[in-house]
Amino acid sequence: MSVADLLGTLHQEIASRAYFSRLDVLEQTATLLKARLYISAGLFVQVYRNERFDTTNFVLIHNEQRIYARDQLDGVWHRHSVTAPDLHDTSTEGRVAINLSEFLDEVETVLTRLDLP
Repeated sequence: MSVADLLGTLHQEIASRAYFSRLDVLEQTATLLKARLYISAGLFVQVYRNERFDTTNFVLIHNEQRIYARDQLDGVWHRHSVTAPDLHDTSTEGRVAINLSEFLDEVETVLTRLDLP
C-alpha cells in the first residue's frame, strides 16, 4: 500500500463515514504518512504508513489510550484486541492482513461494543 493510495483512501473514508468530524494529516513525505480521523476530541483513529520499512499501524485511541489496533511490522501483521490492547495477538485471525476500510469496519464494531459515540 503506497502513501498516495492510503491518503486517497483516507479522503474517501471521511466522506463516506458520517461519524468522522475531521482528518488531520500530521506528517507526510513521499514514503511516510501519519494522520488522524477524529470521531470526537478524545476519540480518533490514527493511521501510520512507512513504505521504507513496510510498516502500517491502524489504531483506535480513546482518552489517550490504545483500545484496538492492527499493525504490520516488516510485512507481518498482528492485532491488539479490545480485551488486551497491550498484547500482540499473533493468532491466525490476528495475523490477517487488512486495509484501512476493513479496519474502520472493525472500529465500528468496537465502538458499538463499548457504547462509544
